[in-house]
Amino acid sequence: MSTSTPFVDLSIVVPAYNEEHRLPPTLTALHAFLAQQPLRWEIVVVDDGSRDATCAVVERAMADIPHLRLVRQWPNRGKGAAVRAGMLAARGQIRVMSDADGSMPPDQLPRLLAPILACTAEVSIGSRYAPGALASTKQPAYRVMWSRIANTFVQRSLVPGVRDTQCGFKAFTAEAARALFGLARIDGWAFDLEILALAHRAGFSIAEVGVAWTDDRRSRVNPVKDLWKVLREALTIRKNLRRGVYRTAPRALPSAA
Repeated sequence: MSTSTPFVDLSIVVPAYNEEHRLPPTLTALHAFLAQQPLRWEIVVVDDGSRDATCAVVERAMADIPHLRLVRQWPNRGKGAAVRAGMLAARGQIRVMSDADGSMPPDQLPRLLAPILACTAEVSIGSRYAPGALASTKQPAYRVMWSRIANTFVQRSLVPGVRDTQCGFKAFTAEAARALFGLARIDGWAFDLEILALAHRAGFSIAEVGVAWTDDRRSRVNPVKDLWKVLREALTIRKNLRRGVYRTAPRALPSAA
C-alpha cells in the first residue's frame, strides 16, 4: 500500500523498462535529495511491462523510501505511454519526468522548477543546449547528430524556438500535466514532441532551462532505427494537429501499488 499523502507539492515520475540495475541508484539519489527539501513529495515509478526484476526492485525500495509508488503497465507500450500514465496518476502540484538512468542529477531540480515557482512558466524543460547547460561526460557523435537532426526538424514543424525537445527532464504544473497528457497519444520516443506541440498550441508558457547532465553509455537509443521512428511520429503528430485528433477524453490509467 502506498504511503503517499493524498496531496503533495512535487511528484517525480520515472518511467522504467527493464531497469533493475540502473533504477536503484537513481531512486537512492532522488530520496537523498528530496528528504532534505521542505516539500511534500512522492516518487512514482511506472513499470512499462518489464521482463526483469524492475518491479521487485521498486517494491523492496519502498521499505526504505517513503512516498515511493509503483504504477504497473502491461504489456510494454513505450516510454511515452509510461510517462503519460505516471503524470496522470501523480498527485503533485508540480510533476516532473526524470529518466531511470539518473542522467540528470537531483540537485538540478531547483533550476528546473524555478520558472514554475516564479509563475513565469507552466512547463519547464531541461536543456542540454540552452545557456547554463553543463555536461560531465561527452556524448557520442551519433547521439549529438541524432538529437540535432530531430530537433531541427521539429523546431520547424512543431515546436519553434525550443533548442532541446528530447532531454528527459521536464516539469509541469498539475493543470498543464492533466491537460496535455490527458490528450496525448504517442507511445514512443516522440512523446516529448507531442506534449510540447500541444503545450505550444494550447498557449501554455514554456521555459527552457540549461541543466547539468551525464551521458549514460548504456542508453538503449538506436541512432538509425529510433531516429526514423521519431521523425515518423513527428509527422503523425503534425497530421493529428491538422485533423483535430486531440479532442478526446483521457485514457484509463493502469493500477498503482
